[in-house]
Amino acid sequence: MEGKRVDESKITLTQIMNVIDANILGNVHGGILMKLSDEAGGIAAARHACRPVVTVTVDSMTFHSPVNIGDLLQVSAAVTWVGRTSIETRVVVTAEDVLKGEVCHTNSAYFVYVALDEKGRPTPVPPLICETEQEKQRFKEGEVRRARRLSEKL
Repeated sequence: MEGKRVDESKITLTQIMNVIDANILGNVHGGILMKLSDEAGGIAAARHACRPVVTVTVDSMTFHSPVNIGDLLQVSAAVTWVGRTSIETRVVVTAEDVLKGEVCHTNSAYFVYVALDEKGRPTPVPPLICETEQEKQRFKEGEVRRARRLSEKL
């Protein structure tokens, strides 16, 4: 199976945040941010696998700053690590106040997906081609996260 470069599956979702996305304080619900993060990560993983994928786990997600009604939200995802059937993606969320021109990092997380075949069973995925030092470092860190996740299952 031929490998795929990190750049081949990157994605950024951009969306303006509306009243229906917010709580009574005018902040966007954390669940909305988690859903959009899962969607972006899933699209990046499916692009890499050229297969449907399902979410297996998400590392903890800490919200650093609120997202407000009217903010332009950007959710970026890239594949960071690949196993035999699983794909890890790094998701970064930023919010921009377009009237002030201020952008802030709101949260980041790692999501893990498994690629599925036509019968809904895990199926092999292409290896990840890491070209930059940062991509190679993220791959190594992904191996550490995988080992931690597996040890926590015991």
